[in-house]
Amino acid sequence: MKPASIKHLHSAGGVIFKKETNTLEVALIAMKNKTVWTLPKGIIDKGERPEESAVREIKEETGLTGKIIDTIGDKSYWFYLKNENAKCRKTVSYFLLQYIDGNIGDYCWEVDEAKWFALDDAIRQVSYKSDREILEKAKEKLTKRME
Repeated sequence: MKPASIKHLHSAGGVIFKKETNTLEVALIAMKNKTVWTLPKGIIDKGERPEESAVREIKEETGLTGKIIDTIGDKSYWFYLKNENAKCRKTVSYFLLQYIDGNIGDYCWEVDEAKWFALDDAIRQVSYKSDREILEKAKEKLTKRME
């Protein structure tokens, strides 16, 4: 058996938020038969800037349109693609988006569900540590903006 090749993937996504009375809410998506809650993100298409991809992916996966108001940062992780016998290093660039319009029920076929959560509930709800860290950073940035 030949050794695994190494692939590098770059995705973009983000935290889209809105203010509801005294609560900040963020959108999460459910995957894998609603067993995994995560942030919307996807592969950056050829010729696309990460910012454009983040806005597009959030729209596709949540039905929501947002305006980027800040960067949150990058997260990288490794996984294995069995069908390609390849180790993958994926880097995701995350952005903070203010909700403009759209209906959270208009998500694409790749997603099991999209839902608004109070920010602190979202931090508890997400399945991955990296998503929790991104949401914590988003909370810091939003708290500073609200002061």
